Amino acid sequence: MTRLVTVTKISIGTLIFLSSCVPTKKFKASQAALQSARNDSAALAQNVSNLKQQVADLQKSVEAKSKSISELDQEIDKLSKDISDLNQEKVKLINDASSKQSLLAKNGQELVSQKKKLEQLQALMDQQKAAIEEIRKKMANALNGFKSSELTVATKNGKVYVSLQENLLFPSGSAVVNPKGKEALNKLAEVLNVNPDITVDIEGHTDSIPIRGKYQDNWDLSLARAASIVRILTIDYKVSPERVIASGHSQFEPVQSNSSAEGRAQNRRTDIILSPKLDELFKLLQNSSASK
Repeated sequence: MTRLVTVTKISIGTLIFLSSCVPTKKFKASQAALQSARNDSAALAQNVSNLKQQVADLQKSVEAKSKSISELDQEIDKLSKDISDLNQEKVKLINDASSKQSLLAKNGQELVSQKKKLEQLQALMDQQKAAIEEIRKKMANALNGFKSSELTVATKNGKVYVSLQENLLFPSGSAVVNPKGKEALNKLAEVLNVNPDITVDIEGHTDSIPIRGKYQDNWDLSLARAASIVRILTIDYKVSPERVIASGHSQFEPVQSNSSAEGRAQNRRTDIILSPKLDELFKLLQNSSASK
């Protein structure tokens, strides 16, 4: 009986032990599974956190890229405008260059024309200079029998001046030419008559001493003397009157001071001014002025 009880107790105990061992394994297995789940959950949470951070970084990058793209778009717009402005400026410069090229070509043609006219003008001036020198030589040769105190032949201002003193031509205070003066005028007329292209200006001059007697003043005397010479040249010696001009200058164009007797004597003179006709020169100058 006692043995049966003991066996029974052992059996019950064994059953209890066996029954308690099974839940403990399951519990541990559950705890292990739970811990694993927790670990997985933590890993997933970390992954989620990492992914969120990556998403945030990507969003920042996108925003930065978008800003950069926007700035680039603005820069492109600015460059496009600059290109447009440069193209307009290019067109303007091309047009300006074309206009200036046309103007340059026109100016070049005008320059060639002006150069040609200048060459023609220079040639005419050289001809005039040569003609004036030829007139001077002829007059000097024709009048070489007279003293330098009676007359002089010189070139001045592109003209030939034959200056005849009062003591050669006139008595004091008179406009009547004396015989020796007529002889000088005859020699001068001989040169003029074989050189019809010479114009003749006759200027009467006096000193500053007031005139008394026949003439009202020195204006009157200087003009009367010039007129007397014109009459002798044109009437007595047949110089064409169309070539001759007479004028009186009184005392107002002296060649020396009137403060001395010698100076006054040189101022009492008649200038016969000879110059070649300048028709061709004047015509060229007029054409040049009209073409401007």
